[in-house]
Amino acid sequence: MSLAFLVFLLAWIVGMVGTFVPAVPATVIIFAGTVAATFINGFQVWPDLPFLLTFAVITFLISMIDNVASAWGARRYGGSKQAGWGALLGGLVGIFLPFGLIVGPLAGALVAELFVVRKPVLEAIRAAWGTLIGLLTGLVAKLVLHLLIGVYELWRLWDPSKSIFG
Repeated sequence: MSLAFLVFLLAWIVGMVGTFVPAVPATVIIFAGTVAATFINGFQVWPDLPFLLTFAVITFLISMIDNVASAWGARRYGGSKQAGWGALLGGLVGIFLPFGLIVGPLAGALVAELFVVRKPVLEAIRAAWGTLIGLLTGLVAKLVLHLLIGVYELWRLWDPSKSIFG
């Protein structure tokens, strides 16, 4: 394993764990690991620059998945913008609670729908459920994309001849 491989592997592991924590920019961490590994490996304009630019665009698109998925879920099930914000805040609070990454967004969206938008209970539950479905859909999509990017980058960096272990 080369130093570049190990640097990316560490960033990728941190990013994979960060995928489950709403406040952690997991995709950006993985991208930063890719950039660092590319420069450690000896940056070459071709093929590294097109790869990094493509990966920058992919990073931006993956970062938007949370917003699009939660908005889709909220809209699909009759939720408001406030439900999306409530789900985000609930997810942040949920970091500190058991099963908080699931319960937090659901409770946050429900509280927002009940007390900010003042929807009836059944409508608020439906909207909160939709927000949760959207967030979980986005989480699964990000997890799969992070996994694919990581496997590709590890494959790209694998070079036993550059091993730091001799």
